[in-house]
Amino acid sequence: MTIYELQQQKRSLFALKHFLPPLSNGDHLTLTEFERRYEARPDIKKAELIEGVVYVASPVSLLHAEIHANIMTVLSYYRAQTPGVRFADNVSLVLDADNEVQPDVCMWRDREEMRPTARNYLSGVPELVVEVAVSSAAYDLYEKKHVYRRNGVQEYLLLLAQERELQWLSLHEGSYVALEADAAGVIRSQVFPGLALSPALFWANEFAKLLTLLQTEMTTPAYEAFRQRAS
Repeated sequence: MTIYELQQQKRSLFALKHFLPPLSNGDHLTLTEFERRYEARPDIKKAELIEGVVYVASPVSLLHAEIHANIMTVLSYYRAQTPGVRFADNVSLVLDADNEVQPDVCMWRDREEMRPTARNYLSGVPELVVEVAVSSAAYDLYEKKHVYRRNGVQEYLLLLAQERELQWLSLHEGSYVALEADAAGVIRSQVFPGLALSPALFWANEFAKLLTLLQTEMTTPAYEAFRQRAS
């Protein structure tokens, strides 16, 4: 029996002992029922509703956790220097009636459309979503990517752990296209001026250099204009 199967078995026994409603991979639920069951299951740390279907995440590996922490380092620095920008770590995000996701990170411009729900989840469409995927076979590149595109998430940053690959996608005429790196290997956000990444530096854990890159990018006229508008 795999670790994941043991974890699922433990969750089932917990639910039986405490008379909690089930929440399992593949369940077809409404948003209301999904939230009711999810809130009643403190043993489940991450579950998502994608096109009306439940996805319960497996335990988080060290590899996933470290990559998550690394991208948070970059985004935290950008957020600290940029007024009018907010971001959240693993928030339950309600996109529409069939989709409540829990992205690793999402970032948005502070505006009325992004608001808390009655349960204090986040509702609305953030400009940027970041997901750490174990591999290119993960549902982050398929079902979730389709949902983010259809709901109008402007940029989708995927960090593929096993392949050590970074995909930064931008919404263009209803489809996602990859943002290209420049001659120096730097990729720049189109919705958050000043936000840039070097995949080579990221995967090499060169964070002092990554933050120096951000400092440089945040001296450009485009960033200063964005900062002034957001103030």
